[in-house]
Amino acid sequence: MSAVMEKVMGDNAKPAAEPATAASRSEAANEARVMQAAPGAWSKARRRIVGNGVFMRVVPPLAGLMLLVLVWQIIALKNSSFPTPLVTLKEAISMFSDPFYRNSPNDQGIGWNVLASLQRVGVGFGLAALVGIPLGFAIGRVQFLSAMFGPIISLLKPVSPLAWLPIGLLVFKSANPAAIWSIFICSIWPMIINTAVGVQRVPQDYMNVARVLNLSEWKILTKILFPSVLPYMLTGVRLSIGTAWLVIVAAEMLTGGVGIGFWVWDEWNNLNVPHIIIAIVVIGVVGLLLEQALVALARAFTYEQVSN
Repeated sequence: MSAVMEKVMGDNAKPAAEPATAASRSEAANEARVMQAAPGAWSKARRRIVGNGVFMRVVPPLAGLMLLVLVWQIIALKNSSFPTPLVTLKEAISMFSDPFYRNSPNDQGIGWNVLASLQRVGVGFGLAALVGIPLGFAIGRVQFLSAMFGPIISLLKPVSPLAWLPIGLLVFKSANPAAIWSIFICSIWPMIINTAVGVQRVPQDYMNVARVLNLSEWKILTKILFPSVLPYMLTGVRLSIGTAWLVIVAAEMLTGGVGIGFWVWDEWNNLNVPHIIIAIVVIGVVGLLLEQALVALARAFTYEQVSN
């Protein structure tokens, strides 16, 4: 009897054990899948962090700077007259500890020279904007003016800005106005061309609506043309400021006086190569800041047209 009961109990126990074993197997399989998927998910998350995070904003620029310093160091080791990065850094620390000293008109700190160059750029660039932007609107709006000024712009635009410097010296009889004239003549072309192109690319539907509403020319200019042309105009302004900063350095080397270009040439005459390298870095940083400021301005006023 006991043997029969044990057999019956054993047979009844088997089905209860099998579901438990199946459940445990299912849980184990799920855990295995999670463990296998976890490394892939972690790898994807890590790639997102590396691709969109601080890594791509910090590490590549630092790697580029380290490569530049390495090449600089190699050149300095092969040429004894070329200063090493460490020597140049020490000179920069000494120079920027007092950038606005003034011992004489020809012995001033680098800060005064940068400010003098920026003042010339500001005057020449401002005059170019006052003339070039309205002229660009007129050329883009009036077909007769476009046909009249097109050949003149095509002829004068490729001329090197420094080729205009002797004309400025002949007309103004002074180095400072001649340098401003060179900046003016080289800055005006991008503003004229980009503004005129922007006016010509205004959708014709806008002009048809203005004609139907019988809007005045002033209303067309302020309500239709100016908002549409603004991105093109700011692009021309950004291109002009970069060109102006390039030209002022070369013009000051030829005309003399106070300015970063003259300062570079004076340091070359004194064979002070570390100061020349420092001036090159300063010129690059100032030009970059000017361009980035205008890029930010252009982004702030640029809009996307809504398409149906």
